[in-house]
Amino acid sequence: MMPTAADYLEQLKTLLPPGQAFPREAGTTLHNLLGGMAIELARVDSRGESLPIEANPASTNELLVDWERVAGLPDKCSGVLEETLQGRRNALLTKLTSTGGQSREYFIELAQSLGYTVTIKEFRPFRAGMSRAGEALTNGAWVFTWLIRSPEVNVTEFRAGLSAAGERLRTWGNDTLECKLNQLKPAHTITIFAYGD
Repeated sequence: MMPTAADYLEQLKTLLPPGQAFPREAGTTLHNLLGGMAIELARVDSRGESLPIEANPASTNELLVDWERVAGLPDKCSGVLEETLQGRRNALLTKLTSTGGQSREYFIELAQSLGYTVTIKEFRPFRAGMSRAGEALTNGAWVFTWLIRSPEVNVTEFRAGLSAAGERLRTWGNDTLECKLNQLKPAHTITIFAYGD
């Protein structure tokens, strides 16, 4: 249990040397001074309990701006979803935990961490003996192209404990997804985005 201002006041009184020069009775100037100090000590103590919460980027509130500064956020891909507390935390966690990669699984997980459900189709060249009649003729640059399919509109809803007062009840958009994947994709590849079924 955390010490209260009254507990700190008693501790401060016991630290005083004995004698009439340091009256411990309520209403004296010294008692009022120690009372003010005790209130501040109790406040600092209670703030210290929030440090582990603020030290974790997944649960931070007050230090979110500082965490974002350290991570270089908001960046050019920050969109309307990053205006909410939940979106800002997701963007921060994605930036801090991202290890990079070039696999389809990496980009699916990246999109998932941003709040999107996607599938990725990689094209292969049309080859006689391997391809079938009716398949797309994907030769040339198509081998460097991938199709990212996402729901038509990605909706992020207000969630108690993850969102803050004054935020929209719903936000939607796919600009963040397109920007982030284009920013991190291998330089020689081409991305095509498709929405809906």
